Amino acid sequence: MKRVIAIANQKGGVGKTTTAVNLAASLSATKRRVLLIDMDPQGNATMGCGVDKNAQARTTCDVLLGECSALEALVPVAAGGFMVMPANQDLTAAEIRLLSVMAGREFKLRNALKPIRDSFDVILIDCPPSLNMLTLNALVAADSVMVPMQCEYYALEGLSALSHTIEQIRANLNPELEIGGVLRTMFDPRNNLANEVSAQLLEHFGDRVYRTVIPRNVRLAEAPSFGVPVLFHDKDSRGALAYLALAGELIRRADDPGPSDAAPSADAPNDGAHSGS
Repeated sequence: MKRVIAIANQKGGVGKTTTAVNLAASLSATKRRVLLIDMDPQGNATMGCGVDKNAQARTTCDVLLGECSALEALVPVAAGGFMVMPANQDLTAAEIRLLSVMAGREFKLRNALKPIRDSFDVILIDCPPSLNMLTLNALVAADSVMVPMQCEYYALEGLSALSHTIEQIRANLNPELEIGGVLRTMFDPRNNLANEVSAQLLEHFGDRVYRTVIPRNVRLAEAPSFGVPVLFHDKDSRGALAYLALAGELIRRADDPGPSDAAPSADAPNDGAHSGS
């Protein structure tokens, strides 16, 4: 399993960062070598790993600007067993500087990762909630895209826009890029609209909708404030078990990329709070 997966959705608050951090920890728990790249100037993935985003000598910003190698920017995550490339508000300045680069600006991350790709089984990229130069770099560097989304009214419209962007990138910059799967997050099965949107997702995307569903869960929402993935906050919580299941599903899909013969389940439990992003 050698994959670079961008976790992207231009809509904010759908669980991208929650998914990035907890999937990294869950894949690491299966003995995979995992790298999490924080491409969001907010640095929430960095903080969710317990890493001080403002105390790092090297960050994703330096890597994108060619001021250090990718290897030099990596930080071990004590509670998690994986590596993180941290980010902070400096990334905003990096994006502005990249916009002034005339050639090759979309390939900065892809080229930086080439020397270390074989050192990891899975590289996850947490994208910002917009389709900007940072997200573009992530999508050009990735093999596939995981799209976390809430089952709500505007979700399908946003997914359509992202699909169009991915098709443009496939045509012009990264012909290997594909939608690896759509992940239903913060799911409440008692919500009729959520069930309706979930059914529409299954109708339109079929096997590309992950069978694993991430529920609304108190422990999942609490974990970032402790600076640890939920697996190390409450390993028996519904949120922790859901991300372990997602890691298992990713591994099975990588081993057997054929279509699934089981219908995705939308029957996720509810624990009374949302997971956040």
